[in-house]
Amino acid sequence: MDSGNEGNGLRTRRERSSLFVGSVEKAFQVLEAFHGPDRRLMSMAEIARAADLDRSATQRLVHTLEQLGYIRRLPDSAMYGLAPKALGLSYNYLRSNDLVERASPYLLDISRTLGETANLQELDGHEIVFLARFPGQHLINVDFGVGYRLPAVYTASGIAILSKLPEAQRLEVVRATALNPITPFTETDPDKLMTAIREAGERGYAVAMNQTVVGDISVAAAITDHRGLPVGAINISVPSTRWTLETAQAKLAPHVQVAAMSISQAKRMSFQTA
Repeated sequence: MDSGNEGNGLRTRRERSSLFVGSVEKAFQVLEAFHGPDRRLMSMAEIARAADLDRSATQRLVHTLEQLGYIRRLPDSAMYGLAPKALGLSYNYLRSNDLVERASPYLLDISRTLGETANLQELDGHEIVFLARFPGQHLINVDFGVGYRLPAVYTASGIAILSKLPEAQRLEVVRATALNPITPFTETDPDKLMTAIREAGERGYAVAMNQTVVGDISVAAAITDHRGLPVGAINISVPSTRWTLETAQAKLAPHVQVAAMSISQAKRMSFQTA
C-alpha cells in the first residue's frame, strides 16, 4: 500500500541537518522492509528491492543487523527474517507509553462486557497505529495486530482523532494520504472525508463501515490531553452480519465515549499532579 509520503520524504532529505546519520536511516530501511505477510522471509536481492538500496549496501547492513541480533538467517537457506530481538523495540515503546496502561482496563471491560473487539490507536503522520487490541468473540480480521497501520482518514479512530484537530491540520493529513481504495466501498473523495471529520467533531464520536475491511463497522472516540488535543482513540469493531450501522452507533458510541472521557480525565489529573 502506497503510504503517500514520498514527497514528504524528499523534502525531509533536503532539510536534514549535518547531525543526521544516513547509515542509521538505511539500517531502518532494511528492518522496515520486512512488512506484510508477503515479506516475512526474503532473499538478499528481495531485501535490497524492498528497502530501495543497492546490493552492496544491503549485504553490509544485513550482516551487521544479523550480528546485532535483529535479523536472522534461516538454517541451510538464503532467506532472512526478523529476529525476536526486533520485537523488543516495540515492547519498550508500549511499556513506556502510559496511554496503553491507562486504556487497557477499559478495553478489557468492553471486550468482556460486549463480546466485541476493542482497540487503542494513535495517530502517526497520516496513519493510525494499533497500540493495543482486545479481541472479542467475533473477531473479523486477525491481521490487525499491535503495530498495524492504516490510513487515518479510512478509520473511525483516525476520523475521531482528526476531529479534535484544527481544520488546517485535518486538511494536511488528508492531502498527505494516498487516497487509494482498500475495499470497493472505501471513500476517497477529499471533500467527503473532510465532511465526515467535521461531523464526528459535532457528535463526539466517529463511525466507519466497510472502509478497510468489508463487513466491518467501527465506532470510535478520541482521547485528549490537558490541552484538549487528541493523543489516541478507543475503537470498537463489529461485523455487519450481526450489527447494523444504526444499532452500532446507538449501542457502541456510549461505550467508547465514556471510556475515552475517563482516560482523558485520568491523563489530565496525572498532568496536574506531576
